[in-house]
Amino acid sequence: MTARSTTQVLAALSFVGVAAAGCSADEPAGTPAPAPTVVAAPDPLLGTPITDSGVLSASMLGLDDLPDGFSSIPDPVQDLGLDPAPEYDSPDKSGTDPAACAAVLAPISEQREGAAASAVARFSGPNFSSIDEDAASYADSGAAEAFSSVQQAWAGCTEFSGTDADGVSVQYALTGREQSQIGDASASIRLTTSSEGFTLISDVVVAVVDSTVVQIAVSDQSGLEPDTVTAVAEVAADRIRKAAPSA
Repeated sequence: MTARSTTQVLAALSFVGVAAAGCSADEPAGTPAPAPTVVAAPDPLLGTPITDSGVLSASMLGLDDLPDGFSSIPDPVQDLGLDPAPEYDSPDKSGTDPAACAAVLAPISEQREGAAASAVARFSGPNFSSIDEDAASYADSGAAEAFSSVQQAWAGCTEFSGTDADGVSVQYALTGREQSQIGDASASIRLTTSSEGFTLISDVVVAVVDSTVVQIAVSDQSGLEPDTVTAVAEVAADRIRKAAPSA
């Protein structure tokens, strides 16, 4: 996994202190896990790209858009003006097997280079829940290619493993999930992350909005209500739609 997703997930797992809950309480034992559904981006793409990262950042989710109890997680460097984290002498033991699965939950702008603008917003909630949003806007066909790249990463990573920076073992299981359409096109998965007997569930929606691709990850010990995931994703798409320049 990426530094962003691994650090956040394992930090939550290390403090939760509850037994692993399994993938989904709604699925009877022995039910095959659904594979992610492949969705195509609109052709042609609608709207125009957002080319100013400041404008895209301003269009990200705010606290008023989220359920009660959530608070912003500031970026130490960009938001607080702190120096980047120092390099440590101990080796970084993080990694994934297969290595390509490090792309799962990576920011869109990292999965497909060449974004005209990109932005990230992170929030923490009660009982170690979290909501993460990242978005990237592209010229020409870049948004369609980014949307495809995300789904290609999912396809080969339904089950994989990894380690954090300290070498702690982590297991991942990725399944498709039903989700009403968000934006102009969308796809959704559930990622279950387990480490040393603890579990965190992330419901992820990736949507194309005009020429911008947005990724929403809503995480909780047992998964938040589907209506909550949908409501948050719809607001995220609407905010980006309103920020896009007129054609």
